[in-house]
Amino acid sequence: MSLRALWIISHEKGENVSVRFSRRFPTVEHRAKSLAGSLHVVVPEDRILLQLLLTELGLVDLDKPFVASRDDCLHHQRSPALELHVDRPGRGILWPVLAISQGPLILACLPLVEAPPDPRPPLSSLLSVSQGLTLLAGLQTFLCGSGTKPDSEGLASRLAMMPSVLLQVCPLGTPLDVPQSGAPATSAVPAPAGTQKQPAWKTGLHKGRAVVNVTLVEIVRSMQYGNRNRQDLWDVYGTVTCKCEVEGVMPNVTVTLTLPPNGSPLQDIQIHPCVTSLDASILTASSVDNCDSSAFSGPYKFPFSPPLEPFRLCSYTSQVPIPPILGSYQLKEDDNQLRLSVTLKLHESVKNSFEYCEAHLPFFNRDQMGSVDVKVSSGQLEVSKEKNLLVWVLGQKFPKCREVTMEGSIGFTGQLPGPTDPLCTEFTAYIKLYFKVPDLTLSGCCVDQHSVQVYSSAKPRIVTSRELKSKEYFIWNSTSAAPISSGHMML
Repeated sequence: MSLRALWIISHEKGENVSVRFSRRFPTVEHRAKSLAGSLHVVVPEDRILLQLLLTELGLVDLDKPFVASRDDCLHHQRSPALELHVDRPGRGILWPVLAISQGPLILACLPLVEAPPDPRPPLSSLLSVSQGLTLLAGLQTFLCGSGTKPDSEGLASRLAMMPSVLLQVCPLGTPLDVPQSGAPATSAVPAPAGTQKQPAWKTGLHKGRAVVNVTLVEIVRSMQYGNRNRQDLWDVYGTVTCKCEVEGVMPNVTVTLTLPPNGSPLQDIQIHPCVTSLDASILTASSVDNCDSSAFSGPYKFPFSPPLEPFRLCSYTSQVPIPPILGSYQLKEDDNQLRLSVTLKLHESVKNSFEYCEAHLPFFNRDQMGSVDVKVSSGQLEVSKEKNLLVWVLGQKFPKCREVTMEGSIGFTGQLPGPTDPLCTEFTAYIKLYFKVPDLTLSGCCVDQHSVQVYSSAKPRIVTSRELKSKEYFIWNSTSAAPISSGHMML
């Protein structure tokens, strides 16, 4: 998404109306002309644009309540995406002009529509519209702060900062971020002496030792039913993110992912556009098709020229033979109390060293929790009667046997209703596991520090890490019905 132009207009009840700041991006305008061809509408001068915009917003010519180009019944207004009818050279309809107002300011921009203008694409299909509005809202907060009417001195100082702010958050017309609320912009740093090249749009230099940081995170999900008639489900989704902090022009980098000798090939691989070349066979493995033992199994090399901000280099899925924690949950009623029995077993292939590990046992659609007589073989039990919730804090390690148990009974007072869930009626209940294991991936995929190649004279420090996290990890009560899902789980 890119912007063709941006305007900041001050108005106070129709008086002292002026364009306080404007910025056009010629490279984006060149792309707009290439896309539109003969239907291209040139962005008019600021004074013409100001008149057209104020007329469309109904802020001028108050004695003329009807303006044909705006109020005709054939004209369908799509606020805040406005149509401006330009009748000067390059005439036509300028669309979509996004405009928001707060207090004495109107902020407007013209995003690039990367589609032919005829037929006009639906507004809801244009990502550039929502991103343009996000940028305008961020600039609005930066200029006005939390109040509706900024003081004149503060507004003037922030308007003076706009050139450097846009260099940071919208270089060459491409929004990367929004400015911090009320924070002053970082002043541009002079280019260093010597032959070092500095991107024209970058306002600052990284100071300190050059660092390339590569993080691999795998997320595991699971649905375990404890019933032979119901198939347990689990899946693994991995992402590799990179952050390169190097002075001057970014170097070329190659990151290599490796699997153990018996590891399953990675599937559904998606890559960032900055990857310069890739073996086509890496992208062919799909989890939709049957697993092919002859599929490419690595090493997976990703050469790229990194952007300045942290980014996701690639993502993938992996088929693993068994989930990291197997569980059994039984819940029954005995003498007006719920008796529960839980067993959790850590698989022998998983590293027994957690950053955290907790099991949450919620009790939906029941009265307020009363007496709790529950014992655990390891860890600590926390009781939240207000939420009808038991939290089993397992800590950072399972015992040597890699198995933990919970036994006991729970009574309910019948005074206050607990939380509700349309799926969890009668004895349909679940345990939800939350855990994180550092320096581990379930697929065995890793990024070796020495396999990261950086083609630069700076000799950056290479930092690699990996971790396994749970998400939507459920163990259902095996003595009752539970929601059944067929096919692959989708992240």
